[in-house]
Amino acid sequence: MAFGPNITLKEGDQAPAFSAPSNGSGRVALKDFKGKSVILYFYPKDNTPGCNKEACAFRDANQKIERKNAIVLGVSVDSVKSHDKFVEKFDLPFVLVSDEAKEIVTAYGVWGRKKFMGREFDGTHRVTFLIDPAGRIKKIWPKVKIDLHAEEVLAALNG
Repeated sequence: MAFGPNITLKEGDQAPAFSAPSNGSGRVALKDFKGKSVILYFYPKDNTPGCNKEACAFRDANQKIERKNAIVLGVSVDSVKSHDKFVEKFDLPFVLVSDEAKEIVTAYGVWGRKKFMGREFDGTHRVTFLIDPAGRIKKIWPKVKIDLHAEEVLAALNG
């Protein structure tokens, strides 16, 4: 079995629609953000070192992102309760989407085989999609470099 994400979507494709629970007992749908750019970032797990670093980088860049008429949505298969704790711990100003049914991660092709510390398992790959105001995929980052990622996304919003 192949490792890595199974992304069949391409830049220019219509982004798959979704509606799912979010932190703060909310519900979020992609269509809620028509007219704005959406940074849809998928990450493996709340409160883990790499995910903390990525979330905090988006937090720190959030004002610049919002000035570009864009919003950040984080997606993982963690529960709403887990997301609530994650948002509170790191004071995250954006919405985290709970995809416990794995419908969104499957639609975007980011669920797949992973290898970590000698173990093999199925999980969410760290992938980001930039969706334009019309709901089309503008850019895909299939291999995210956490340290530079928020800046890369900001640069793509400028471009």
